[in-house]
Amino acid sequence: MAGQVEIVFTEEFKKAYKKLPEDIKKKVGKQLKFLSHNPAHPSLKMHKLNGEWEFYVDIHYRCFFLRDGGKFTLLTVGSHRVVDRYKKD
Repeated sequence: MAGQVEIVFTEEFKKAYKKLPEDIKKKVGKQLKFLSHNPAHPSLKMHKLNGEWEFYVDIHYRCFFLRDGGKFTLLTVGSHRVVDRYKKD
Protein backbone atom coordinates (compact mmCIF):
# COMPACT_ATOMS: atom_id res chain seq x y z
CA MET A 1 0.00 0.00 0.00
CA ALA A 2 1.31 3.42 -0.89
CA GLY A 3 1.21 6.10 1.77
CA GLN A 4 1.93 6.25 5.44
CA VAL A 5 0.03 4.28 8.07
CA GLU A 6 -0.58 5.71 11.54
CA ILE A 7 -1.85 3.44 14.32
CA VAL A 8 -3.47 5.03 17.40
CA PHE A 9 -4.13 2.97 20.53
CA THR A 10 -7.13 4.03 22.64
CA GLU A 11 -7.17 3.48 26.39
CA GLU A 12 -9.93 0.89 25.90
CA PHE A 13 -7.73 -1.03 23.48
CA LYS A 14 -4.76 -0.89 25.90
CA LYS A 15 -6.91 -2.23 28.78
CA ALA A 16 -8.33 -5.03 26.65
CA TYR A 17 -4.88 -5.94 25.30
CA LYS A 18 -3.42 -6.30 28.80
CA LYS A 19 -6.08 -8.93 29.61
CA LEU A 20 -5.25 -11.12 26.61
CA PRO A 21 -3.36 -14.42 26.96
CA GLU A 22 0.33 -14.12 26.00
CA ASP A 23 -0.06 -16.22 22.85
CA ILE A 24 -2.85 -13.94 21.63
CA LYS A 25 -0.76 -10.84 22.38
CA LYS A 26 1.91 -12.25 20.04
CA LYS A 27 -0.72 -12.76 17.36
CA VAL A 28 -1.97 -9.19 17.84
CA GLY A 29 1.62 -7.98 17.36
CA LYS A 30 1.94 -9.96 14.15
CA GLN A 31 -1.33 -8.59 12.79
CA LEU A 32 -0.36 -5.02 13.73
CA LYS A 33 2.83 -5.44 11.68
CA PHE A 34 0.71 -6.48 8.72
CA LEU A 35 -1.59 -3.52 9.34
CA SER A 36 1.29 -1.05 9.50
CA HIS A 37 3.03 -2.37 6.37
CA ASN A 38 0.11 -3.56 4.25
CA PRO A 39 -3.45 -2.93 5.49
CA ALA A 40 -4.75 -5.00 2.58
CA HIS A 41 -2.88 -8.12 3.76
CA PRO A 42 -5.23 -11.11 3.39
CA SER A 43 -4.38 -12.43 6.88
CA LEU A 44 -6.21 -9.45 8.41
CA LYS A 45 -9.54 -10.31 6.76
CA MET A 46 -10.42 -6.65 7.27
CA HIS A 47 -14.04 -5.64 6.76
CA LYS A 48 -16.45 -2.87 7.71
CA LEU A 49 -19.23 -3.37 10.26
CA ASN A 50 -21.75 -0.62 11.02
CA GLY A 51 -19.38 2.27 10.38
CA GLU A 52 -16.44 0.67 12.16
CA TRP A 53 -13.85 -1.79 10.94
CA GLU A 54 -12.74 -5.19 12.17
CA PHE A 55 -9.71 -7.35 11.52
CA TYR A 56 -9.00 -10.89 12.61
CA VAL A 57 -6.31 -11.67 15.16
CA ASP A 58 -7.16 -15.36 14.73
CA ILE A 59 -10.30 -17.45 14.36
CA HIS A 60 -11.51 -16.50 17.87
CA TYR A 61 -10.11 -12.99 18.44
CA ARG A 62 -10.91 -9.70 16.70
CA CYS A 63 -9.82 -6.08 16.77
CA PHE A 64 -12.23 -3.19 16.17
CA PHE A 65 -10.95 0.11 14.84
CA LEU A 66 -11.86 3.32 13.08
CA ARG A 67 -10.23 4.15 9.77
CA ASP A 68 -9.59 7.59 8.34
CA GLY A 69 -7.37 7.25 5.30
CA GLY A 70 -4.06 5.88 6.58
CA LYS A 71 -4.97 6.47 10.24
CA PHE A 72 -6.20 3.43 12.18
CA THR A 73 -7.60 4.10 15.66
CA LEU A 74 -7.75 0.80 17.56
CA LEU A 75 -10.86 0.68 19.75
CA THR A 76 -10.75 -2.74 21.40
CA VAL A 77 -9.46 -6.27 20.99
CA GLY A 78 -10.79 -9.53 22.35
CA SER A 79 -12.64 -12.73 21.72
CA HIS A 80 -15.51 -12.61 19.30
CA ARG A 81 -17.86 -12.58 22.32
CA VAL A 82 -16.10 -9.54 23.87
CA VAL A 83 -16.19 -7.66 20.60
CA ASP A 84 -19.90 -8.50 20.19
CA ARG A 85 -20.56 -6.95 23.62
CA TYR A 86 -18.47 -3.92 22.70
CA LYS A 87 -20.56 -3.37 19.57
CA LYS A 88 -23.80 -3.28 21.61
CA ASP A 89 -22.62 -0.33 23.77
